[in-house]
Amino acid sequence: MQKTRLINSLKQRGFSRKITNAFSKVPREKFIFEKLRERAYEDVALPIGQGQTISQPFTIATMLSLLDVKKRQKVLEIGSGCGYVLALLSELVGKEGKIFGIEVIKELANKSRSNLRNYKNIRIYNKNGVEGLEEHAPFDRILISAALERIPERIIKQLKEKGILVAPVGSKHLQSLIALQKSKNRLILKEEIPGFVFVPFIE
Repeated sequence: MQKTRLINSLKQRGFSRKITNAFSKVPREKFIFEKLRERAYEDVALPIGQGQTISQPFTIATMLSLLDVKKRQKVLEIGSGCGYVLALLSELVGKEGKIFGIEVIKELANKSRSNLRNYKNIRIYNKNGVEGLEEHAPFDRILISAALERIPERIIKQLKEKGILVAPVGSKHLQSLIALQKSKNRLILKEEIPGFVFVPFIE
């Protein structure tokens, strides 16, 4: 699939202009193995090494839509992998926004730093995501890009009041994408979309 066909497909599925514009600006082929680059704009997940994948574009667009990112916001992604979603988030928050990524697998953290070396508003940390990133909290938005049964309390505490957290929650084999909004230190369910499968959260 060509890039224009993928973007048109996302538009036809109802994704906003700001999300499709972000996809059009970020070259997915730079975040995958060279031997897979001819498949960069297929709407499928692809392997990136270490047993991990770069998610299907439709899945990523769904997560970003639920996250409802605004200009100048501070956003944390846990399980940032090769850095593709961090680049999309950077486009959404603009130059005055700040993006932080946590990746527990050292090889992928290093690879994403190389992939994103030209982005001035992204910082990547190689550490366990269960702790979140307290030194930069609170965050306007938190995205968890790996499957978990429940969201760790430490991460919830790092979300701003009225902030939104998006994560795939469920069993190892099937999850729902959920969007939660913080209100008076509690998380209120905003939306839930079933039928997704993510790589497991590594603790």
